[in-house]
Amino acid sequence: MKQQQFTLTHVEATDEYVLQLAFADGFRASVCLAEPIRRHRSLRSLLDPQIFRRVRPDCWNLGVIFNDDDDLSLASDSLRAWAIEQAGGFSHLQVMAWMAHHGLTLDAAALALGVSRRMLAYYRSGRRPIPRPIGLAMVGWGIVETRGVGAVLHYDAA
Repeated sequence: MKQQQFTLTHVEATDEYVLQLAFADGFRASVCLAEPIRRHRSLRSLLDPQIFRRVRPDCWNLGVIFNDDDDLSLASDSLRAWAIEQAGGFSHLQVMAWMAHHGLTLDAAALALGVSRRMLAYYRSGRRPIPRPIGLAMVGWGIVETRGVGAVLHYDAA
């Protein structure tokens, strides 16, 4: 089954290294690819504006391609995650990375965040947007786990 949250309905290069994206679930966003292009050697040919402007959805609408032989492509779930993160939100990829980094199962992660297992599964799959308090709880939980509550909440009253 095709996941609507990752199915592209429109992609367009608008500015230098910026793509405008629209997804089947109605989500629209822009994503700047300057940093990933410079960081990943395999994407460096996209520094050429003529190549970058050739962007189009792949044949499944689950990614974008920049040339005819599909050897230069980006997955739509990554594009959506980068767009959300660049806008100051939290993405499904961050949930997965947080869980993996801390060795948490879905049950343990849900308990740590105070949400149901089902809701966390929605966040992790990208089917539901991650509320800011949940994203901040992931960040705070990681700090508390490594430093302890006392170290995190300690302050000097002057």
